[in-house]
Amino acid sequence: MAIGSDKFQVVRHPFTMREAIDEAKRCLQCKVPQCEKGCPISNHIKEFNHQLSKGNLGAAMEVINETSNLPAICGRVCPHEKQCQGHCVLNRKGNPVQIGRIESFIADFDTQMRLFREPVPQKTRGNIAVIGSGPAGLTVAGDLARKGFAVTIYEAQPEPGGVLMWGIPEYRLPKEVVRSEIQKIAELGVNFVTNAIIGENGENVDTLFAKGYDAIFMGTGTAIPQNMDDVPGSKLRGVSQSTYLLHQVNAYNEGAIDLDLVPARKGERVGVIGGGNVAMDAARTAIRLGCDVTVIYRRTAAEMPAIQAEYEDAVNEGVKFWWKSTVTEFLEGEPGRLRSVRIHFEEGDRVEPFDRIYLAIGSRPANRIVSTTEGIEVDEKGYVKVVERPFGMTTRRGVFAGGDVVHRPQTVVLAMKAAKDVALGIEQYVDAVKLLEYIDSGEEKQNTVNLV
Repeated sequence: MAIGSDKFQVVRHPFTMREAIDEAKRCLQCKVPQCEKGCPISNHIKEFNHQLSKGNLGAAMEVINETSNLPAICGRVCPHEKQCQGHCVLNRKGNPVQIGRIESFIADFDTQMRLFREPVPQKTRGNIAVIGSGPAGLTVAGDLARKGFAVTIYEAQPEPGGVLMWGIPEYRLPKEVVRSEIQKIAELGVNFVTNAIIGENGENVDTLFAKGYDAIFMGTGTAIPQNMDDVPGSKLRGVSQSTYLLHQVNAYNEGAIDLDLVPARKGERVGVIGGGNVAMDAARTAIRLGCDVTVIYRRTAAEMPAIQAEYEDAVNEGVKFWWKSTVTEFLEGEPGRLRSVRIHFEEGDRVEPFDRIYLAIGSRPANRIVSTTEGIEVDEKGYVKVVERPFGMTTRRGVFAGGDVVHRPQTVVLAMKAAKDVALGIEQYVDAVKLLEYIDSGEEKQNTVNLV
């Protein structure tokens, strides 16, 4: 039986119909909705609350579709307390409208009942290749498909979704939800090619252009985790990446691998280094595997970048936290195997026993595409350089980039915000190129006529 069948059940249960409508009725319908100012993609929160409060779920979904491609996902994983709900005027009394849960309820209901069907335009404006099917890639694909572009997404994994599928635990984001959102993107006419690694086996940006694409979008994220190679003992067995743990557990829950390939065992002492959302995901995942878990973070609780609700859930589930603490050495027990770590605290150093340490200290882009393509410039850390006009285009004409591969690792919704801006840039670029080609062809015809 898969781990996810019991220990990985969703923590925050969705609203019932009654609960969702009652919550939507709490919206004050502010003349100037502060919640919408707090949403990176400017969701029309006031309007979809209004429609839901009247029971018009199809209309509510239509409103959401105007701005969001992944509402069932954003409703679950966005840092609502810092964005929409954090800006709700009712937050002054400590009881904001639960906008995230409302959004995911509407999206889930639409998935089940299919009350709203988007019109699918003819794909006549151009052909676009999207590399990567994470939040940025799916957003670009959805926006451009709605504008009449033929879009094909190339994904290296056997199933699309990127970090949504493999990097976020089941209890936060059920994979059936991810698949449902991707299916809606596919129904817009977007094609998916899986097991397609661009930058290897002779496939690169040039070969994609040779297939007739008018523009290419790189939404490849930051696939390479940061390490602690400068710390003695970092190569010992038992020191690994949090992203690897999350990937393996998700793969196991999907039935793709056996349990013995999950790098954690019941009863083990586990440390997680970091204070972001990945660290919380790793810590809470290890707790569910039966481990004794401690988060080791170099700053204070107030400075931790993780979503507050995720931190509170971690504490409630039994995760311990050591603040203002830094690992200075990984110590060996059995040959080549981690036994303990030396940690620096404000009051001094001490050695603590650990069976495993997971690193969650950030990530950086892979260079697979850049290294196999001429003309794409990156900064000193490997992040792709882009321009403002057309927004998101790299130093290689017709190649665009957005999301984490440009702006550093961010939340799902911030990657979506950047991707929506880039989608507009791609639209403007392709239209301009085709217009110039049309003008040039007209001039050639006119010159031919004059010669005759």
